[in-house]
Amino acid sequence: MINFNGTMVADDANILTQNRGFLYGDAVFETVKIVKGSILFLEDHYFRLMSSMRVVRMEIPMNFTMEYLEELLLSVADANNILDSARVRITVYRNDGGYYLPTTNDVSYLIHATALEQQQYSVSSDAYEVDLFKDFYITKQLLSSIKTTNRILNTTASIFAFENALDNCLLLNDSKNVVEAIQGNIFMRIGTKLITPPVSEGCLNGVMRKQILALAKKTATIEMVEEVISPFDLQKADEIFITNVIKGIQPITKYRKKNFNSDLANELVERLNEQILPNYVVK
Repeated sequence: MINFNGTMVADDANILTQNRGFLYGDAVFETVKIVKGSILFLEDHYFRLMSSMRVVRMEIPMNFTMEYLEELLLSVADANNILDSARVRITVYRNDGGYYLPTTNDVSYLIHATALEQQQYSVSSDAYEVDLFKDFYITKQLLSSIKTTNRILNTTASIFAFENALDNCLLLNDSKNVVEAIQGNIFMRIGTKLITPPVSEGCLNGVMRKQILALAKKTATIEMVEEVISPFDLQKADEIFITNVIKGIQPITKYRKKNFNSDLANELVERLNEQILPNYVVK
């Protein structure tokens, strides 16, 4: 028997007692965007998920091909009648057994989906204010670059942002450099130079980060570099924006007393839509 919210129930009546993702954060995940029945950047998501599973020494099932993953994700969106535009997440967790030391490296997975309002990416013109989150720091290590279910730092930072009427927070690593935002990678433009922290600084190896890096490198007027960003550099910026697969690009309009424009963000979103939307049609 176990106690669940004050009620004694059979220990097999609650799946959480046997879920290592819940008990130890022993899980990795990917969140994808589906447009017109196709998964954006499928190959990038697939290889990052496989890499994440290898990093934490999970056994990758033989049938876990890219085509199989695609079928799994699309089938859940289809079952919810949201194939036109959807957010779908797959969480892969190590099977039950053991404590810190698992008795198996075999895995199970859970997939769920929610509808999105629009297919194409857009840049919001609303005010978007951020500040630094300095209560806890990201460590510069490989685990920080993959998506595990241990997101207590991001959760705590989100609560801090809410309590301080902020739209987001910028996270720092243990060298006190800017690494990323709560739910996305960070890019900073100073003049014609666009800067994002290298993955070695502890930032997530984001799928949208990869797309923006590629687009920026093809922009003749922009010098794209991966460099360390200190908090002092933010005050010198002309533009700062956050990237993730679901939103695309979110411009930051204010950091402390400094206001920013969104010129490059608008240009990159336009080019991003031109690149991806013609390639995705209903299957």
